[in-house]
Amino acid sequence: MCVVFGLVTLLLFTSEWDDALAKPKDGLRTWGRFAKLPYPGDKALLYDTFPGDFMWAVGTAAYQVEGAFDRDGKGLSIWDTFTRGGTRMMTGDVGSDSYHNINADVRAIKQLGVSHYRFSLSWPRIFPNGTRGSYNAAGANYYRTLIRKLKEARVEPVVTLYHWDLPDALQQAFGGWGSRRIVELFKDYADFCFLTFGDDVKYWITIDNPFVVAWHGYGTGVVAPGIKNDPDLPFRVGHNLIKAHAAAWHLYHRFYRSRQRGKLSMALASHWIKPSRTRRQNLHECQCSLDHVLGWFARPLFVDGDYPPCMRDRLGPRLPAFTREEREEVRGTADFFALSHGASLSFHLINDSLKFGQKEDLDLRMLLYWVNAEYNRPPILVVQSGWYVLGNTNTEDPKHMYYLKRFIVETLKSISLDRVNVIGYTAWSLMDGFEWHREYGIRTGLYHVDFQTSGMKREPKTSATFYRALIQKNGFPELPENRPAQGFFPCDFAWGVSANSIQVETTPTQFVDPSVYLWNRSSDGELKRLVGFSALPLDRATHCANYATVRQQVNEIRQVGVSHFHFSLNWSALVPSGDVSRPNASLLRYYRCFSQQLLRANVTPVITLWHHTSDTASLPAPLHTSNKWLNREAPDLFEAYARLCYRELGEHVKLWITLNEPNDETVGYQEGHQMLRAHALAWHAYHRHFRHTQGGQVSLALQMDWVEPAFSFRREDVEPAKRVLDFRVGWFAEPIFGKGDYPVGMRNWLRQLNSLDLPVFNEEDRQLVKGTFDFFAISHFSTDLVTHAKEDSYTYIPMLEVQYMIDTTWIMSPRPVVPWGLRKALNWVKEHYSDVPIYVMANGVQEDPARFKDSLRVYYLYNYINEALKASTLDGVNLKGYFAYALSDMRDPGFGLYGQVHDEVIVKASLSNYRNIIEHNGFPVAGLPAQQCPRDPLPCLDCQLLTRRPLLGFLTLLGSGFLITLGLIIYYAAKRRTECY
Repeated sequence: MCVVFGLVTLLLFTSEWDDALAKPKDGLRTWGRFAKLPYPGDKALLYDTFPGDFMWAVGTAAYQVEGAFDRDGKGLSIWDTFTRGGTRMMTGDVGSDSYHNINADVRAIKQLGVSHYRFSLSWPRIFPNGTRGSYNAAGANYYRTLIRKLKEARVEPVVTLYHWDLPDALQQAFGGWGSRRIVELFKDYADFCFLTFGDDVKYWITIDNPFVVAWHGYGTGVVAPGIKNDPDLPFRVGHNLIKAHAAAWHLYHRFYRSRQRGKLSMALASHWIKPSRTRRQNLHECQCSLDHVLGWFARPLFVDGDYPPCMRDRLGPRLPAFTREEREEVRGTADFFALSHGASLSFHLINDSLKFGQKEDLDLRMLLYWVNAEYNRPPILVVQSGWYVLGNTNTEDPKHMYYLKRFIVETLKSISLDRVNVIGYTAWSLMDGFEWHREYGIRTGLYHVDFQTSGMKREPKTSATFYRALIQKNGFPELPENRPAQGFFPCDFAWGVSANSIQVETTPTQFVDPSVYLWNRSSDGELKRLVGFSALPLDRATHCANYATVRQQVNEIRQVGVSHFHFSLNWSALVPSGDVSRPNASLLRYYRCFSQQLLRANVTPVITLWHHTSDTASLPAPLHTSNKWLNREAPDLFEAYARLCYRELGEHVKLWITLNEPNDETVGYQEGHQMLRAHALAWHAYHRHFRHTQGGQVSLALQMDWVEPAFSFRREDVEPAKRVLDFRVGWFAEPIFGKGDYPVGMRNWLRQLNSLDLPVFNEEDRQLVKGTFDFFAISHFSTDLVTHAKEDSYTYIPMLEVQYMIDTTWIMSPRPVVPWGLRKALNWVKEHYSDVPIYVMANGVQEDPARFKDSLRVYYLYNYINEALKASTLDGVNLKGYFAYALSDMRDPGFGLYGQVHDEVIVKASLSNYRNIIEHNGFPVAGLPAQQCPRDPLPCLDCQLLTRRPLLGFLTLLGSGFLITLGLIIYYAAKRRTECY
């Protein structure tokens, strides 16, 4: 229900739009607007599709892919010269050799299923020295052929006139873009291109990313032509770039538009920036940062023909001035907003000096909204978007794929939720090539290019497969499994809450204060302690009511509305010496009282005997100081400890967990083997000696976060995920729930690595361990993505040969929030171990403890429980119970349904939402009657006296009757005496 409400709120919020024309600086409201969107629902993946006429494109740049730098009359570009100077090691002389591979390129474009292909013309290939007089027919024919083949493939060309490869002759003759003469030369070059190719081109880009050309080509010297000796030169270059673009636009508008009916713009790239502090001045610094990069060129074109005031104020006379006539000439010279976003600029070519102390970010959706607000809602064509992988990556590029997914999802949200007029998206790039200042150190292509082969073989990467599938579906259509389920859990479903531990009070706090107090009834009603007076000590036995912490914790649990509460005992505290004949009697009494009071509150206790934590002090001293679990006596000591707990607490406990999350990655295989034996001995002890009288059930709880293949297009993609699950879960599950031995895949993999670390079960141990369960219990919190393609050494596990990664569209806090992972985990258990009863013993999310309106936890619990319902009702999983983790921040910081400020306990929003789900036993269908379940009678602990100790019960009743009769006699005798008087 909260998810539906959140979505409706989001749609209502985003539909409110001022019909007045946008004004400059309207983009300033972007940060505030997005800060108010419902969290975390707004961050979740949006299931929707793009408009039917949406332009799906892919792109390249001439110098990066064409090669043939000196073939068929081509002249040198500034990049041909630049890459041969200084400390640079590689050149783009060959690139991807697209000049000789038109057919292979067009075939790749067709395979993707795009509607548009963006490519650039090489100015020096057409005009070797930059002027019409040096016209090279072979160069022009190459582009004629490419456009013709694209048309035959029903792919529309999006043509860029200039993508950074200026004829070197123009740079040498008069300083390239630093000279005013370049404006007319570019206009003449554009005129030729419009005339020659314009009948087949409907979208033109005059200049790509003028910021990089000006700032880094003529300022920092990072890219060609590598000039860096004049701090004001970048602004003169930018001035000339704008005027050259305007000249080309007017040329097309006057002489070609009416016949060719095309559209023209300049491709403007930008980063995104967020305030480092929540102050208005920081927002203005963010706005100024965008103005210095994007607004530098966008405002003259889309607003008033002049530079942003922020630039004028900070740069003063360093920034060239437009005359009134030039402002009119420049203003309005764009038919759409061509936006470039991604690795070509963000986090690569943005100087810290242009961030003005704020934080860079990769939020394409906010950037689209800002452009829409700042520049009067233009149609926006994303002409470049994507990310990169390392240069040694082959065809598996999940990192690129998930960044691509993220940017496309943000584009979809921009259209569907923010009502921004985005008309197309261009994935960058079609194939690997020369990556400018990064040379061949990174790859950005959807197609892998083998630079070592003569034919530059092209193979589709994972990202290409993903992009093709997405285009076919036109987005992310909602599938039945994506929709929230409606329905009920079984009537006997166990609703619970978990805590790693409880607050223990071994010394009773009630009735132990000997002080004497005076009750000031006539004034403030407070109790005032009388100094020097004390009462005689009470000679009374300790009662459960004496423990204030028991009453407080039980009351908190009862308010959640659960039927079960799961907590762990402290083995080292209960049996400090390891000798169960000398237990900590006061602590044992406390645990007994706690369990009794839970039952009185109609809450069933679920007890873990030992919870694995990084704190090895949780083991008794003899084990802690002597090899811990590797001690040969550890299983027997654990069995003795389990017998003590069964005997002392078993009367009140019907669900036992022997070991909680023993399958931690820090546990060695020998330790794990000992733990399995310890569990089995504890299970058999209960089965033989306690089950027939106590009627409880025993198992262990395994940590089971789901493991998803980063991509599942081929069988080998799935193998890493299966391997990780074998090592994580199968390690403990298969010996107990399966065949009494470790998973075959696990043993084979270690044998392949020549590892002898995994112990071997002898027949006695196999029979001991196999089948020692009454249910399958899991702790589930999140989902991991894995692939075998190594990308990041910090998250790569060499022993398993798996790379851990995340889907960048997932909600993070700090682990990924992936509700469907729980459903897959439950189905994995069902598929491997048939109809075994399953309990989710812990499921929760970490959130800032100061957020009492914990919207993330509300979202998390709703959606994870909904996935559990799908597993139960749709998949036939024998799910018996669900336990939210955790009860309170005090014991489990950041996970609690209760928060705490000093001594005050705070009920968080998630508690009320969880209680509401419990009260409905699921997610009822609106308009249909509620689920009808028989009510269990409230527990009567005193009634147990009659059934378990009949003689004592009879005497108790007889004594009670005698006292009541005696009281009545005295009452009526006193009454008769009063009447006589």
